[in-house]
Amino acid sequence: MSARGASTVGAPTSSTPAASAPGRLSVAAPGSVPAPGSVPVPVSVDGLPEWLDPVVRVKDTIRPAQLSRFLPPVTGGRQSAVLVLFGEGPTGPELLLMERAGSLRSHAGQPAFPGGALDPEDGDPATTGPLRAALREAEEETGLDPSGVQVFGALPKLYIPVSGFVVTPVLGWWRVPSSVGAVDPAETARVFTVSVADLTDPVNRAVAVHPRGHLGPAFTVGGALVWGFTAGVIDRILHYAGWERPWDQDKRVPLDWRA
Repeated sequence: MSARGASTVGAPTSSTPAASAPGRLSVAAPGSVPAPGSVPVPVSVDGLPEWLDPVVRVKDTIRPAQLSRFLPPVTGGRQSAVLVLFGEGPTGPELLLMERAGSLRSHAGQPAFPGGALDPEDGDPATTGPLRAALREAEEETGLDPSGVQVFGALPKLYIPVSGFVVTPVLGWWRVPSSVGAVDPAETARVFTVSVADLTDPVNRAVAVHPRGHLGPAFTVGGALVWGFTAGVIDRILHYAGWERPWDQDKRVPLDWRA
């Protein structure tokens, strides 16, 4: 697989403390103890496989309203992040997902991206806090080694009205894969990967119908039904990356009241 060349963004260029500018990280002075969230999070598109080029274009050009009609409020909302991690599997490009434990009070058994709410030590929610949170949560939930993940950007923040979460989808390339699995069985039933080929296969696509009448994209892959926020993000990436194939949008999959 050949790799693409590109510049690195988001990394400091010197050890001198940076000015307090929006979207920029400060660097701790030599010998000092870094403040929570002050350690830089490298963000780079250098060396990504060529098949990720369309996703890089998506993150550079997509507007929030193209991702979802649910956009964050001007103020409020619980800041969170998920890791949309692309890897190279036996059958080609794939995504890492986890399945929530069936005993959870909400979203029991639902597949999702690794992720969760920002902690204070993650840093500024407006800059690199979501990047740090996505990697931290993925390590806590799946056991992956964050040092093997190359963050190459993020999609616009989205909103989940039912929970009040403001979610940043963080994009990563699994440059050095590591062993993964359910770290806490009380929270996670399993960790698995799904191939992009299966996600784009029209046979595996459907529209999920919630008992309240809500409709949304769904995928029957990896022995699971992927729906909700996770399916919505996957659906938009496939569409705007040009990977989507024609599928039967009249095909319905009912959800139960526990969804």
